[in-house]
Amino acid sequence: MTTDGATGSHLQSEINITPMIDVLLVLLIIFMVIVPATSRGEAALMPHPAARTVAPETGAVVLEVLKGSAEEAAFRINQQATSPAELPARLSEIFAKRAQRVLFVKGDDQLSFRQIAEVIDISHAAGVDRVCLLTPRATNL
Repeated sequence: MTTDGATGSHLQSEINITPMIDVLLVLLIIFMVIVPATSRGEAALMPHPAARTVAPETGAVVLEVLKGSAEEAAFRINQQATSPAELPARLSEIFAKRAQRVLFVKGDDQLSFRQIAEVIDISHAAGVDRVCLLTPRATNL
């Protein structure tokens, strides 16, 4: 502190904070404007869809399991009769061309569950992804 004899006032040395706050606010605004403009995400390669050479499938595939002899059942795929021996080959042929591999199974009321379970196993071995069971109530609609 120094004393001025003429006026009798004391000089105090303090830091003037106002210009520093102004500089800080200007820098904050500059960074707020620059940061969103320069940030960007990682580049990602998206897979391209494969070209389909197979014509799209039409209609659902319904496999009817009919009561046949004591040990074997008779089959119809979309109203076309099929023997038990050629069933796996026919299902493989049908579902080789399809993107959605859904089979609807409609069983006779007199069949045991074991026979329907065998048909489901055969269809999964032939490449069917989902097997839907049709009940008598659903088929009457």
